[in-house]
Amino acid sequence: MRRFVVVAAAGLSLAGCSSLSLDAFKSAPPTATVQLESAPSGANAVASSGESCKTPCSITVAATDFSVTFSMDKFQPVTVPVQVVVTPGDFTTSATAAATPNPVVAELQPVKPVRKPVKRIRKPKPAASAPAPAESSPFPSPAAAPAPAR
Repeated sequence: MRRFVVVAAAGLSLAGCSSLSLDAFKSAPPTATVQLESAPSGANAVASSGESCKTPCSITVAATDFSVTFSMDKFQPVTVPVQVVVTPGDFTTSATAAATPNPVVAELQPVKPVRKPVKRIRKPKPAASAPAPAESSPFPSPAAAPAPAR
């Protein structure tokens, strides 16, 4: 009689479940930890998957390819693609993920300043005194011209 009670109790506890799930046996999806560095350090690093930090730092991302954009004031932004390779596991080991490149290094280039054209204001040359007309000139002097008649 004792066996019947134990089997009945186990049957009732399983009967309350509408479905039997094996989710408890699944492992978490693999993640990769990636080191981020920049020259100069202190740049903002933002991954396309949403993680961000200030270099040097590290982020943990899901096992998918992504890119990291490094930005800093007075420097041009740099985007570096990162490939994540997943090695599947078996019954004794879990899956692993490795990122390439790791560490992700970006060399930021300074922004070249935009030069505005400089307007040069030219000073007018001082009026030179008219040279004295040569006496042998075939043309009459404008100062000696007769006034037009009215």
